[in-house]
Amino acid sequence: MTDTPRNQADFLGGKLLIATPAMGDPRFHHAVILMCNHDSDQAFGIVINKPMKSPRLPQLLSSLDLDGDKVADAPVLSGGPVDTQRGFVIHSADYLEEGNSIRATPDINVTPTKSVLEAMASDKPPARAVLALGYAGWGAGQLDREMMDNAWLVCPITDALVFDTAPDDVWTQALGSIGIKPEMLSAIAGHA
Repeated sequence: MTDTPRNQADFLGGKLLIATPAMGDPRFHHAVILMCNHDSDQAFGIVINKPMKSPRLPQLLSSLDLDGDKVADAPVLSGGPVDTQRGFVIHSADYLEEGNSIRATPDINVTPTKSVLEAMASDKPPARAVLALGYAGWGAGQLDREMMDNAWLVCPITDALVFDTAPDDVWTQALGSIGIKPEMLSAIAGHA
């Protein structure tokens, strides 16, 4: 993992994927994924709009012997079906772990270490942060095929979609950010 800013050579890294009705996998129904990496060998991202019923963030931090009372009562996100016990914190760029943080945008980093959880439970936490367990991953060419099958739309990552929008509203608002209403999707499904 790297703290190097993403650029155009990263394909879809630094973008949001929005699931369309052509997405056949029910685990990604209405999913919005913050893409951390996409190159010719692999792709991985974190689902940002699928909250888990439990644990809540304070309880999860407390289970790790961290001060859960220092964080707001917020859901933990189901970040994807791969490695569901592994945590990824999506957070503001005021926190950076050299060599561990991935810079998704100039303002948003993703860090997969216990140190970032310790920072969240400290007196100097990242200004904004959400925790996800698991991630979405693709092998070489797999995401490219899904894109050709119209399973995903792409939009820019915004702080508002990641940190301020209720999970139930993220999919609709992400679509709206590229000028699409949900009812329009059935009309465009199957067309490149």
